[in-house]
Amino acid sequence: MTVARSVRRPADDTLLIVQVWLVTRLSFAIIAVWLAVAERRSLAAIVSQWDVNHFLLIAREGYADPEEMAFFPGWPLVLRGFTELGLSPVLWGSLVALACSLVAAFALRRIGGRWAAIAWLLAPTAVFTAVPYTESPFVAAAFWSWERATQRRWGQAAVLAALACTLRVSGLFLIGALVILALTQGRRPSRRRGVQDGGLVPRLAWLLLPTAVLAAYVVYLHGLTGSWTAWFAAQEAGWDRGFHWPWEALRNHWDTLWRPNADHPEWPWLFRAELVSWVIGLVVAFIALFRRRVAEAAWVAVQVLAFSLSYWLMSVNRAVLLWFPLWRLVGEFVEARRGSPGWQIVGWVVAVVAVVVQCAWAWLFFTGRWSS
Repeated sequence: MTVARSVRRPADDTLLIVQVWLVTRLSFAIIAVWLAVAERRSLAAIVSQWDVNHFLLIAREGYADPEEMAFFPGWPLVLRGFTELGLSPVLWGSLVALACSLVAAFALRRIGGRWAAIAWLLAPTAVFTAVPYTESPFVAAAFWSWERATQRRWGQAAVLAALACTLRVSGLFLIGALVILALTQGRRPSRRRGVQDGGLVPRLAWLLLPTAVLAAYVVYLHGLTGSWTAWFAAQEAGWDRGFHWPWEALRNHWDTLWRPNADHPEWPWLFRAELVSWVIGLVVAFIALFRRRVAEAAWVAVQVLAFSLSYWLMSVNRAVLLWFPLWRLVGEFVEARRGSPGWQIVGWVVAVVAVVVQCAWAWLFFTGRWSS
């Protein structure tokens, strides 16, 4: 007797990822449109919250305000390009972000399997990948850069990393993690036959390209301000991100967790979520290190450390979107249990809760409330 076994095809994975992407992003669109109708405001006004306005200001006026130097120029240049073409930078920026989120999900499928991609699409702060923020374009470039590097396609990885470095300072951490990957990759064969990267020196040489992009931005800001630390000064002036020891940051953050705010009742909950995200980052870094994924551990750990050196923990909830090692671990956890009926039920419940949570987070963002 022949026992039939189901074989998962790549096309099935692609369809499932696209379906989850459509459902979650359509949910964000429905919330935005509903608020626009209910509040009698334009859809662009609903979407243009928080950092979107900074990007639009830079796109119009450049770095006229020194505080705006905290934002890298890549994304404002894209938005300015839409304006020059007579297109709405908010609408088209959102469309690009939506497309990049799907591109990033496919990279995650290559890195950690379909469940890693799906888990990332269900992340609580996924709304930031559907609006004109840098998260989507950055992770699209960074995730594919990492995937290419693991396949020893270091030239492609370097070009993608350079693109990521035009978008946000996280590109610096990406370069550091890629350096560690280059050092630890050794001479083990690639998954694909015939792929030759030439050894350690060529790998590191390729990484001079994204490093040059970061150096160019520092030199550009020096030309505007005469200061080599203009970016750090902007961060401190606009977002209170001057240097503090980790224990000072945690103490300052702890004081906010239980302080009620009648005007902004969401603030204590968001601060608590920031702390949870920070702890998750620590756990992921340790697990990755335990599994000898040294470069992945470094990618998360250096970001956790960076957040620990500010006045308090801020924007960690959004940074979780960048932590592909986290979503890889989630994907491996799900894959190991997907055949169990009990775990399948748990999975569906978690997925439904995740959609509800990310819709609530989208509502916070679209209504102008603080959403990390």
